[in-house]
Amino acid sequence: MTAYTPDALIADDIEAYLAQHQNKSLLRFITCGSVDDGKSTLIGRLLFDSRTIFEDQLASLEADSRRVGTQGQEIDFALLVDGLAAEREQGITIDVAYRFFSTERRKFIVADTPGHEQYTRNMVTGASTADLAVILIDARKGVLTQTRRHSYLAHLVGIRHIVLAVNKMDLVGYDRATFDAIVADYREFAAKIGIGEFTAIPLSGFRGDNVAGASENTPWYAGPSLIEHLESVEVDAARDAAGSFRMPVQWVNRPDLDFRGFAGLIAGGVVRPGDRVRVLPSGKVTSVARIVTLEGDLPQAVAGQSVTLTLADEVDCSRGDVIAAADAPPEVADQFEATIVWMADEELLPGRAYWLKLGTQTVSATVQAPKYQINVNTLEQLAAKTLELNAIGVATIATDRRIGFEPYEASKTLGGFILIDKLTNATVAAGMLNFALRRSQNVHWQATDVTRETRIALKNQQPAVLWFTGLSGAGKSTIANLVEKKLARMNRHTFLLDGDNVRHGLNKDLGFTDADRVENIRRVGEVARLMTDAGLIVITAFISPFRAEREMVRAMMAPGEFVEIHIDTPLAEAEARDVKGLYAKARAGALKNFTGIDSPYEPPEAPEIRIDTTAMTAEEAAELIVARLVP
Repeated sequence: MTAYTPDALIADDIEAYLAQHQNKSLLRFITCGSVDDGKSTLIGRLLFDSRTIFEDQLASLEADSRRVGTQGQEIDFALLVDGLAAEREQGITIDVAYRFFSTERRKFIVADTPGHEQYTRNMVTGASTADLAVILIDARKGVLTQTRRHSYLAHLVGIRHIVLAVNKMDLVGYDRATFDAIVADYREFAAKIGIGEFTAIPLSGFRGDNVAGASENTPWYAGPSLIEHLESVEVDAARDAAGSFRMPVQWVNRPDLDFRGFAGLIAGGVVRPGDRVRVLPSGKVTSVARIVTLEGDLPQAVAGQSVTLTLADEVDCSRGDVIAAADAPPEVADQFEATIVWMADEELLPGRAYWLKLGTQTVSATVQAPKYQINVNTLEQLAAKTLELNAIGVATIATDRRIGFEPYEASKTLGGFILIDKLTNATVAAGMLNFALRRSQNVHWQATDVTRETRIALKNQQPAVLWFTGLSGAGKSTIANLVEKKLARMNRHTFLLDGDNVRHGLNKDLGFTDADRVENIRRVGEVARLMTDAGLIVITAFISPFRAEREMVRAMMAPGEFVEIHIDTPLAEAEARDVKGLYAKARAGALKNFTGIDSPYEPPEAPEIRIDTTAMTAEEAAELIVARLVP
């Protein structure tokens, strides 16, 4: 028998303790509900009861509690979580606060999400990675609007474990009838949105009733305490491991010329060397040669592991592609129905191009006008032309190329996305793909025998789009007309698309709202692209007030074929000309959404050509443009 010294015994105990805690499962959960339901207090109590607070933190907490002086209580547990100064001053949660704690059976990461409707977008952020939602209800108030909103959002983002925490039971005398009435009311609503099961617990975050253990104040309740339930609930990771293999490629690992692997986090299923796999969206089929990690090659890898795969064949595969089981691959499409939670102060502009980030894929995408907006209180489907801050709607999304995906209910990784503003890089929305639209599978690009190159050669010219932009009255149409006349004299094949002219036919159904302006430019851009395919020099004269849409049209064209021409005229000068009398009407309030008055104009930051109409005549401007185009 081996003799151990006391130091060795202590070392072995520490090693065993660390091993025990390292192998514990992890549960991510959120607390949500209405303002003042006691979310932060409950989390503080969880941290306190799980002995996660150090002595110096406890002393600081007691001092802060005395300084805040909330209702004479000795310890204000909410101060453990409300870290922002604005939160402590107002007594509300604004940002998402993440806290870690553990018990003997499990580790936890809890997100305290805001209760105020204004910060719903922050709640969605916290819920996006959670396995469970603790929805708090103030026993004195019952089911409120935010209770319904947060329940709907939690279910929408795929949280399948719901705890209904009826808090502040001490303030209603631990009355069972009050608890039962709230549970019945919530059950009726939950059934309507698809929540079939939930666990209801009567508790008091302030007093600690039914938080860490059974409370003597609720002898009529025989269920688990909150911590007991959190320790025992099954996490959904097993479901991911049981599915078909999927791995979005994060990067191509090429340390030298002899090694080429594809690194990523496995989103679902199991993979082994020799398995047949398909690379999407190309559809190329090959097999796995090796599963490489820093610790050496693996005989298999499962969902949740980060690995590098080497393939048996040289196939085209790069970041954003998806490597999947060959016999059960995800779908590939470029048009989808999606549920969108709008998170930006600026409303959705249908037709505007945003970056769509799905897994490791980033593509350009446009959102059509919503099919409907969802009233989370009544679950009505309301007509909507756009989505405003915190609105939830269903809309069609089109991407500029086909991507591998799965419906969100099957895979959060391949079904959940965010939309990013191309100019500001701000995240403006989160969404869930519901299904691919059938037309995306049925519509294919028809190859023709007469190619773009053939048409260009026949016209003996290089096609281009001369995109004139500027305020109303700047002189765009005048200068564009002169440019076309000069090019015609040089035997160039041209076509002029003027802003007023296209509104008589192609865009006669559009008004002058921001959304209609975006769609106006999108249609013109598509027409201009077709005309360049015919080998024409296309001249356009549009206010086109938004940079995002001008960049969208630039992206449609071949490199170097889009020439942005800023007809730079000061507003005062353009208004002084006012040939059509439009500025006068706008100033009088008779003409709404007029650029420069009550609708913004975003001037180009780096146009190919800038024309200062205060320094040259229209004829001189046209000469300069033609000289740049045909040197």
